[in-house]
Order: sequence, then C-alpha cells, then structure tokens
Amino acid sequence: LKLRAISFSNNSSYLPPLRCPAVAHFEPRDGSPECYLIHGGRTPNNELSSSLYMLSVDSRGCNRKVTLQCQEKELVGDVPSARYGHTLSVIHSRGKTACVLFGGRSYMPSSERTTENWNSVVDCPPQVFLIDLEFGCSSAHTLPELTDGQSFHVALAREDCVYFLGGHILSSDCRPPRLIRLCVELLLGSPVITCTVLQEGLSITSAITSSVGYNEYIIFGGYQSETQKRMECTYIGLDDVGVHMEPREPPQWTSEISHSRTWFGGSLGKGSALFAVPSEGNPTPPDAYHFYQVNFQKEPDGEASTQGCSQESTDFEDSAPLEDSEELYFGREPHELEDSSDGEGATYNEEDEEDESQTGYWVKCCLSCQVDPNT
Repeated sequence: LKLRAISFSNNSSYLPPLRCPAVAHFEPRDGSPECYLIHGGRTPNNELSSSLYMLSVDSRGCNRKVTLQCQEKELVGDVPSARYGHTLSVIHSRGKTACVLFGGRSYMPSSERTTENWNSVVDCPPQVFLIDLEFGCSSAHTLPELTDGQSFHVALAREDCVYFLGGHILSSDCRPPRLIRLCVELLLGSPVITCTVLQEGLSITSAITSSVGYNEYIIFGGYQSETQKRMECTYIGLDDVGVHMEPREPPQWTSEISHSRTWFGGSLGKGSALFAVPSEGNPTPPDAYHFYQVNFQKEPDGEASTQGCSQESTDFEDSAPLEDSEELYFGREPHELEDSSDGEGATYNEEDEEDESQTGYWVKCCLSCQVDPNT
C-alpha cells in the first residue's frame, strides 16, 4: 500500500481531519473542472463541522507531483447544521446543477443537554437541503413522506433523481429495508421536489459503493445489524424506469475478514474498492490494519462479477481510527500509480521536495524503523 504526500496550494483553505463527512464527486461539466465536495464530519476533538469544501487539482508538476486546492464555500439561506453520517449528491435538471444533502447526526440541542447526555447524538430532522454551488444559496425542504431522520445510508444520483438505500434510524434503533426516490426539478423561482418511499431496499448501513459502469454500481460491506457485518454483494442499476437490484456472489472473504468485528473503506473508482480490517489478537499484532482491494469487472455479456481479494497490510502509529472513509480519485491513470517514485528506477528530483520550514514532518515508516527522525 503506497501512500504519497499531497500538498495544497498557498491560497487553499485549511481542511481539518474529518470522520464520516459527506463526499460528492463533481464531474467535469460545461467547462466546470472536476472537484470533490466535502461537507460536515467529526474532527479529532469530536466537534462537528458545518463547512462545505471544494477540493480540486491546482497543478500537476514534474514526477507526477500533484498540488490540490481546497476552498471553503460560504453558504447563505437555510444553512445545514453541523452533522456527520449524511450524504451529499450532485443532480442535473433543466440545464442547472445543484447538490442534495440529506440525513446525518448531530449533538442534542443545547437546551436539552445535561451533564449525563452532553455528548449524546440524535438524528437530524428529515429535511432535504438543496445547495446552489454557483451562488452558495441553500434551501431546506420538509416533505411529508420523510418522517424520520436517518444516517449512514447510501445515496446514488442519476440526472435529477437521488436514491437513498438503507440507513439507521437512531430513535427506533432500526435499519428499515426501504428505498427512497427523490426527484428534483430546478424550475425558475422555486424547485419542485417529489418523494416516493418504497419498501424494496436494503437493510444496510455504512456500505461501500463502487461504480462498474454508467449508472451501474456494486454495493458491498457495511452492517446489517449492530454486531453483524453484511457479507453479500448487490448490483444496482439506474435507468429511466427506476432501480434494478440483483444479488451478486461475493468474493472469497479471508478468515480475517469473516471473523472481524468491523471493517471500513471506500471506492477507488473503475470497479475497484479498498477496505481495511483492524488486526485483532492478544498480544496486539504489529500490523494495526489489514488492507484488501476488491475488483469488480464485467463479463463479456455485460454483467458485473466479483473477483477475489488481494491483501496488503500496514500499520498506523498513533493515528486516529479510520471509519466510513471515501477515496478521492482525480482521474489518475494506472501507470501513474504503478510508476510512482517509491518504486525501483525512480529518480530523485530536489524540486519535488517540500520546504520543511513551512510544511511537512518526518514519520517512521514502520515499527522496526532505525532512522533517527531528528537527523
């Protein structure tokens, strides 16, 4: 597992470490550059964020050095409260583009918090927020079909529709197998939102979604109960008719995966996904996590099939737990990753080094590392 440091441009906003934020991929469209939208999340201090960030590529230097630009988008109107475990989706309607934000959890209102429940969380009200990225205008919409808040669900968008699958309702402690379809018409004046709730979804939370084609996905991972992982895979297809769901044979899970209590990960794009399983045992194994890559490829007849897992393991020293992470993929070609400067035959370029007086720090590469970080 190769990790390469990424630097930010000098005019970038500070992007704090966030757990369980909502992440949406904004594809290049009508001259707009490719970027990722990141909203909310929990900080290492267990504070909740209400900021919306736009992450894009600022420049590509020699030796595949990538510089990112992070800009915080100021929102006006009905601004969504700080939350985590929600979803953010990009829709297109009548030549316009908007973001749909739904779900999530937040701390109890200050008026209801006591010493005993000071850190207790509740589901956010079941409102739908529409965000205009061009002007930063946000509007909240209350729909009679949505009676409960939910978190850690899956959101899939196709043109002007967003489909919500699974999710956990904290008030009733359940994972209803429902499917919610949200259609948004961005008319002049005020938008029109139509909501349909179907009882034909998946009972699942914190699942990983990997794209295997145009509006085609494989959903795997996640949990079907508080203590039981969901080991099955499901094919999801979106078209003009609606949603098509079919079970798919899962990969041959290793014993570490089958017996683990938790797992988490994200999509790598192009039918590939990466997830991690914490190491367990007494004494604690030297490797903190086992990483697996799952590839989903299409058969000649067009149907998606699952492939086996390949494993790599590494350790994180004094690092925060990784949960429900998303892999940000900026269209890197496979040869760019394979021919990284960490491999054999790579050449050292002094211009690629960061100015350590301003940014950067030394880290140990492994537990048995003999390098003195003070040298």
